[in-house]
Amino acid sequence: MSSSSGSHLTLVRGARGTLPRRPAVSRRRVVALGRVKAPDTLAARLFLLAYDPRTGRLTGRWGRLGRILRAAALVDLQLRGNLADDNSRARVTKAAAPADPVLAEVLKDIRRIGPRKWRTWIDRRHGRIVRDVRDELESARLIKVEHYRALGVFPTYRVTLRHPLVRRQLLRNATDTLRPARLVTRIDVRDAAVITLAATGDLRTVVTKEQRKRHKDRIAQLAVRVGPVVPALKKALQASSHEAG
Repeated sequence: MSSSSGSHLTLVRGARGTLPRRPAVSRRRVVALGRVKAPDTLAARLFLLAYDPRTGRLTGRWGRLGRILRAAALVDLQLRGNLADDNSRARVTKAAAPADPVLAEVLKDIRRIGPRKWRTWIDRRHGRIVRDVRDELESARLIKVEHYRALGVFPTYRVTLRHPLVRRQLLRNATDTLRPARLVTRIDVRDAAVITLAATGDLRTVVTKEQRKRHKDRIAQLAVRVGPVVPALKKALQASSHEAG
């Protein structure tokens, strides 16, 4: 699919013991669309899902999206075995570092500083990860980024989705987890992570307000499978909203 058939969005930069057993990860589903594949990391998937095809923009504020993407990276690192929950703190394990540069950078930062509560890592450098994930998606040719100055003054950029079908498939996989017919224990943890992080972060391009209300109990059950990052994200966003208010 050519870039001319993609959708556009404009973004403006904002200021600013005993270890429990790690949850089992079921066989990962790879979304293949011709020669195009969906991004592997949760942060990249949520970046694409944050795009609203109706408005051509990202939903939510920059700081909120950054925290959601940071939380997604932490979940990825935990599921890959690089991080473990140690009394509500993220602890680096001896597992080999991931090849993905965004995940590798987050892990390097945690290793350098040492164990801290999950919320600490969600708040840390949340603006940077939006740019890092954006650049990674551009390198993968899933998006096209054009830099310019709004009103000739403010630095900003325009993003084009090169393959809108990839986003639609990711959205279908995420919302499919809400079907009552599917057993919560049989749902891929990565799909559960996408829907729970999106619901917690109020990404209405993924989960509408009505869906969150109707599937509240199911989303809570899925969140338990995902682990400690979800409640940490909720606290981080609540604190951020309080400070902004």
